[in-house]
Amino acid sequence: MSLGARLKELRLNKGVSLQAVADAVEASKPHIWELERGTTKNPSLELISKLASYFGVTVDYLAGTGAKEEDAEYLAFAREAEEKGFSVNDLQKMLELAVHIRNTDKDD
Repeated sequence: MSLGARLKELRLNKGVSLQAVADAVEASKPHIWELERGTTKNPSLELISKLASYFGVTVDYLAGTGAKEEDAEYLAFAREAEEKGFSVNDLQKMLELAVHIRNTDKDD
């Protein structure tokens, strides 16, 4: 998956507009749109870092060089849960439930 595809997927999953992303990372809306479309090559590391922070994923994930998609999804989920006031203990219980559900599906 390309950087642009990852950005678009993260933005849509978060339910935010191009303008909201642009405002959050101090970039222009057209620049974010061009990144999503893949028409802008070589964005700055500073911008990639801001985008990763905004979406709660790693720079490696955005660049496609590191973390698996599941790791990025977990990080985004953890950040959102923390923002909503869930404790680390709550998050651990949710993770245990998710692992149990995943293992149950594998047994079938």
